[in-house]
Amino acid sequence: MSDPYETTEAHLERLLGRALNSFDLPDRLVERLGTALAHSSSLYTTHHSPATGVWRETHRHTYLLADGGSVSLWELAYLPEGDRRVRHEVFASKAETCLAVSRLFGEASAGAAPDPVLLPGDEEPENDMAVLSELFADPAPARRHREYAVEQSADHARRVLRRAENGDRPGEPVAALLRSAYAHQITQAFGGRQSLSDGRDAGFSLYEHAFVLVDGTEVSLWEVEHTATPDGRHMCEVYESEAAAREAMELRARVR
Repeated sequence: MSDPYETTEAHLERLLGRALNSFDLPDRLVERLGTALAHSSSLYTTHHSPATGVWRETHRHTYLLADGGSVSLWELAYLPEGDRRVRHEVFASKAETCLAVSRLFGEASAGAAPDPVLLPGDEEPENDMAVLSELFADPAPARRHREYAVEQSADHARRVLRRAENGDRPGEPVAALLRSAYAHQITQAFGGRQSLSDGRDAGFSLYEHAFVLVDGTEVSLWEVEHTATPDGRHMCEVYESEAAAREAMELRARVR
């Protein structure tokens, strides 16, 4: 965690000092960073799989320069396989960071290309979040691990639980646990229409809301959205397991 009272000069020195590859940064970029007046750091993405031990985080460090411009450095922190010591590398663009992920973790970025017209350290397109997520994603579903977005995840969990209408929805213990969520991912596990036993068609969707807590624990909520109601209105139900959610969908499809 960064020191809120740390000067920009000290922050930059510490960042470059711990990076294994800081000498690879372009001289022009380093010279511009030498005029930095202020800085802001944020966790951009986090990725970890307890099953495989894979862990990495991407941090974005943005610096306000004396000429009124700004540049960003992208820091990749990760645990090498079989090693519990965190390593740090720093890059001038997201595209370079994604190439490093491919090099370190063997995750290809098929179909994506680095930004073609940007100089190192220059501002990047507004849709860079989507580009980065695509590059970081493993294209092989069997090997895909979670890619969490660092957002207002505790508030997202609260809203998911609040809109649940089923009486057996997760209770206060789960709600309390999710108040410490700092990142999440939403994945659609099922979507389509089913014919009900009374002959009506109803839409069903199943979503997994996966959360990572401050202690590294992963917790999921399974949300069923459907129109299998007497008047065809939209209804949301939330469950603690995928099995319970799918069982609920099957039950709703059989109810007259």
